[in-house]
Amino acid sequence: MLIGGASLAGRRWGPAVGGWIVGLPLTSAPIAFFLARDHGLAFAAAAAVGIMAGTVSQAAFCVAYARTAMRAHWPLATLAGSIAFALATLALRWLPLSLVPLAALAVLSLLLSTRLMPALAAAPRAAAPLPWWDLPARMVVTTGFVVLLTGVASLLGPRLTGLVTPFPLYGMMLSGFTHALEGPARAAGALRGLLLGLYCFTGFFFVLAALLERAGVALAFTAAAAVALAIQSLALWALRRS
Repeated sequence: MLIGGASLAGRRWGPAVGGWIVGLPLTSAPIAFFLARDHGLAFAAAAAVGIMAGTVSQAAFCVAYARTAMRAHWPLATLAGSIAFALATLALRWLPLSLVPLAALAVLSLLLSTRLMPALAAAPRAAAPLPWWDLPARMVVTTGFVVLLTGVASLLGPRLTGLVTPFPLYGMMLSGFTHALEGPARAAGALRGLLLGLYCFTGFFFVLAALLERAGVALAFTAAAAVALAIQSLALWALRRS
C-alpha cells in the first residue's frame, strides 16, 4: 500500500516529487522492524548503521544512472547505476567507521552527488500512457524484496544486510519506467528528487541506530519517524523553491 501510494503521488505531482517520496524508508524501515523482531535489538541496530551507510551507495546509483541516461537507453543506465551501487557497497563493507562518521559521510555523498548530476533544462510534463500492470508490478516486486531480504538476513549478518537493504529497487523502477515512457530528462529529475529525499532516509536510520538498544522498538521508531518527517518537510520546501 505504501509503494502504491507513492507511485500515485508521483504521477500526480511529477517525477521529482515521486523521487522525493521514494526517499522515505518505505521498504527499509519495515525490514529494520522485522530484523528487530526476529533477530534482536543489537542485530537490528547494527543493521541500521549499515542501512544508513547505504545512502552513499544510493547516491552513487543516482549519479551513474542519470549521467548514463543522457547517452543511452534505460537498460544500460540501469546497469551502470547497479554497478555503481555494488562498488560503493563493497567499499563500505570494509570501511571500519562508526555511526557518527558514517552519517557525515552519507550527508557529504548527497551534497557531492547533487553537484555531479547532469544539468538539465526544465522538462515539460508529459502524459505518457502507462500499462495496466505497472502499479501492481511495482507493489509486488518491492514487497517480495522485503520478504526475501528479511528471510536471508541471518545468512548475511547485520552489516551486510544493512548495506544491501537500501538497494534502490523502487528508485530504479521509478527512473526506469520514467526513462522509457517519458525520456531521460524526467528520469534524471526523479533521481534529483530521490537525492533530496535521502536526507530524510539518513536521519531516520541515524536516530534508529542510536536509540534502538537504549530505548526499545516503540520509542526508537517513533523518534526516528518524527525526525525523518521533519527533515522531509524541509526537503519538500527546498524542492518547491527549486
